[in-house]
Amino acid sequence: MVVEVFKTNVEKEVDKNYLIGVIQSQFPECKVNFDLEDCDKILRVEGITLQPDTIVDYVNCLGYDCVPLE
Repeated sequence: MVVEVFKTNVEKEVDKNYLIGVIQSQFPECKVNFDLEDCDKILRVEGITLQPDTIVDYVNCLGYDCVPLE
């Protein structure tokens, strides 16, 4: 399994739940979760084959900021 971690601007539970649903529908083989308690509003995506740029582009197209966390 590969885990990618991203910094986002997601603040609200409703946005978090929306993004988890749409990301999992687009990438059904992945496990998705957020840590909104973290100052970077962490998005974690776990899967066998992940393309971080694809996740970033998808979340950005939905109107949210998303960048890989180093």
